[in-house]
Amino acid sequence: MDDDVPDEAFKELHTGDIGGWGVAQIAAGTGLTVYVIWTGFVQPGFRRVPLRLQVPYIPASRIQVDHVMNLLRGRKGGFVDLGSGDGRIVLEAHQQGFTPAVGYELNPWLLRLARFKAWRAGHHEKVSYRREDLWKVDLTECKNITVFLAPSVLSLLQKKLEAELPEDALVIAGRFPFPDWTPYRVEGEGVHRAWAYNMQAQRQNSLKKNDSHEKQPQQ
Repeated sequence: MDDDVPDEAFKELHTGDIGGWGVAQIAAGTGLTVYVIWTGFVQPGFRRVPLRLQVPYIPASRIQVDHVMNLLRGRKGGFVDLGSGDGRIVLEAHQQGFTPAVGYELNPWLLRLARFKAWRAGHHEKVSYRREDLWKVDLTECKNITVFLAPSVLSLLQKKLEAELPEDALVIAGRFPFPDWTPYRVEGEGVHRAWAYNMQAQRQNSLKKNDSHEKQPQQ
């Protein structure tokens, strides 16, 4: 992992560097607490990010995590979660045998929480949580990807994924589907639903759509 979680977390707890909100977040670990922190203290740091690309933190439910893992069943290799939040999906992926398991998250409070949870589970040296802009992450070698992001982000992210991912990559979206992609499998219902997209099939669909548009007679 990027940082030594026990040393960092407990050093800050003893010195008081993280403040009362940080202690409350680590102690409670609830979506509401983290959301309050995000809104009051972290969100101002994202002001350079367009509002439609800012995604408030809503933790994945146990059912949602199970649906993601069901869609990944039978696959192996590395795993990446874009916008990994408190890291629960990355941690579960590692426990299911995916390695390396990496989460990318800009919110520093959520990174602290993710690292703390990984340390508490005894896996802090096996998973990695990185504070990096997902738009700048190189995805050319990523084969198992999950995203729990807003539709406004997904509409732009699909272009990056199509341009960078290998042919045998599998992309899973939770809560919201990619607006222009066709899933090959869907797991769950309502807010717990997850969509799986085969990258090779998706590229073929995109090419067919482009060819169809080019062949249409101009008015």
